[in-house]
Amino acid sequence: MADSDGEYHAGDASDEEFGDHQVTSSTRHGTRSRSQADKSKKASRKGGKAAWEDIQRSWDAVVEDADGTLTGAIEGRAEAEKRARLLKDTTPLQRGIIRHLVLVIDMSFAMLEKDMLPSRYELTMAYAAQFVREYFEQNPISQLAVIGMRDGVAVRISDMSGNPADHLEKLQGWVKQDPQGNPSLQNALEMCRGALFHTPSHGTREVVIIYGALMSSDPGDIHETINALVGDRIRVSIVGLAAQVAICDELCSKTNGGDNSSYSVALHEEHFRDLLLAITTPPVTRTQEQSNASLLMMGFPSRTLAAGDSIHYCACHNRPAREGYACTRCGSRVCRLPAECPGCGLTLILSTHLARSYHHLFPLRNWVEVPWSEARRSKACYSCLTAFPEAPADKGKGVGKGKAKDKSGAAPIHASLKGLSESGRYACEVCGNHFCIDCDLFAHEVLHNCPGCQSDTRGMQNGNANGNSNSNGATNGNAQENGAMEIDS
Repeated sequence: MADSDGEYHAGDASDEEFGDHQVTSSTRHGTRSRSQADKSKKASRKGGKAAWEDIQRSWDAVVEDADGTLTGAIEGRAEAEKRARLLKDTTPLQRGIIRHLVLVIDMSFAMLEKDMLPSRYELTMAYAAQFVREYFEQNPISQLAVIGMRDGVAVRISDMSGNPADHLEKLQGWVKQDPQGNPSLQNALEMCRGALFHTPSHGTREVVIIYGALMSSDPGDIHETINALVGDRIRVSIVGLAAQVAICDELCSKTNGGDNSSYSVALHEEHFRDLLLAITTPPVTRTQEQSNASLLMMGFPSRTLAAGDSIHYCACHNRPAREGYACTRCGSRVCRLPAECPGCGLTLILSTHLARSYHHLFPLRNWVEVPWSEARRSKACYSCLTAFPEAPADKGKGVGKGKAKDKSGAAPIHASLKGLSESGRYACEVCGNHFCIDCDLFAHEVLHNCPGCQSDTRGMQNGNANGNSNSNGATNGNAQENGAMEIDS
């Protein structure tokens, strides 16, 4: 058979050698062989590994417990995720605690994609509601407005207000509406400029955009709008859901003094949530004009109740209400605080609102991990009294820190996770008390104070009769040898 193919040689050939197999023909038209370029390419890969041979599988690194379950591995990684949220810079910086922010949500056709479950739009609306709650939790004396982008125009969802209930109610009305049309960055930014035009100079002006599209349908030159934003000192932050867009990077860079770190692209659902909630922290004050100190007039009204069967009307919503807060200047009644008096424009807040905003200026310092060598002096959490695990006998002197295996096999997992304490204890560097991971999380994200420092009643060591409160929370009073405080008569 003169026209038949050559002999097939299988043997013990590998995948690479299988591709090198050459088929010949005895016809007069010559032989069928690969080109010289293909030969050189195959020669360069000779002896290398295929791509599928270097796959790193996450489940290969999981260590089982002694009973064959993954409880220790799951608990260790869950604790590491909690701890990772706390390992941030706690340097005291001047920040703008009175913020005026506009949240812009992409409601175009790009939000119908389902790469983020259940869909980009549904997930964005759910995270937007969480953002509103967390924003007013961290910034109780700030203002917020919500704008949407759809059909090539900007849609006003809620006006600038300090009441989170109003924003959540307006957002809920848009959840069932399907996104459609093209987004327009320029129209949305121009509407944001109008919403922030009358804001006072002592507060920050910010725009946060959740952008899922890769294009923008603008009626004019968006670079002129960007220059106007820079002139109005408006900062823009963008959380992308698809890919990085050049105009978005330029927008964030120019409005943030050349820093483009305010533009990020979400990798998955959890990353999207972390990027959005990170914006609730007030921005650092950069320019000298914003650093100038100024006095603000505010009112601190008390809660009042209508006498008898009488009913009052709140001036903010024109609704009947039996309880409310009377303006300290004009006497107008509002139903919720913080708010701006509809009659005289005075800012009305509570003292607790001001205290909750103060912790951003002096954040609680991160607690450090406690090794086994120092874990024996505590048996339970100082705050919640949860029992700590007993220190192993072979770790009493700190030998083999984080490397020896215990019965549960969880030590190798803890040693490989950053910021995770091998003993399950975390110590405050000021008061020296040990806390569990849950109290660590609660103190840094909710309380913003150390329970050990606040409850420490020991006076200073020099025994001054009227010692001032020091950094570890010691209160005024005479210092005693046993650590008790003597009340001045």
